Amino acid sequence: MEQPNLNYIYNMSGGNKDFEKKIIHIIKTEFPQEKAIYFKNLEANNYKQTAENVHKLKHKISILGLENSYAMAVNYENNLMAHSTEGKIEFEAILQNITDFLKTL
Repeated sequence: MEQPNLNYIYNMSGGNKDFEKKIIHIIKTEFPQEKAIYFKNLEANNYKQTAENVHKLKHKISILGLENSYAMAVNYENNLMAHSTEGKIEFEAILQNITDFLKTL
């Protein structure tokens, strides 16, 4: 599995450390909340809302440099819109990968 990184944030910041810290703080704050809402909607079998949650989480996946994971999230989001949870296990492994990474920051 590919590993999250901060390269996109570093490139986007142009060396502005305050900007980097702010973006990292936003991700560390928003990601756990968005992840919790995802699980709540999934448990309730609310596929449309769950797909919207995946859509929001995709942005964080992308910012953390996870290109293959992003593509998996797109497929999972589309499956959810068709009332299928195919890709759930892979997507949740991505979420755990990000959770573990954010703990190191």
